[in-house]
Amino acid sequence: MKNDLIENIEKLHTTAMGRDRIRRNLSLGEDVGDVVVWCRKRILDDNAIITRRGKNWYVTIDGCIITVNAYSYTIITAHKE
Repeated sequence: MKNDLIENIEKLHTTAMGRDRIRRNLSLGEDVGDVVVWCRKRILDDNAIITRRGKNWYVTIDGCIITVNAYSYTIITAHKE
């Protein structure tokens, strides 16, 4: 499924606080080096369900929801379903 999020996946980023929040919310261990790369792989997965509501994209995959700002492509948060 082509959409703006997939077409602009190289712009995906987050803040230092966002990295900490995502790591904590999803219980990601130190084996996950880069949280943005981890999220990018999930977003590009064929099983990902990508929806846009208002100013955000919501990506549901592997029991988690990743929230991305639709204008800046900033990963805001991610949490377990």
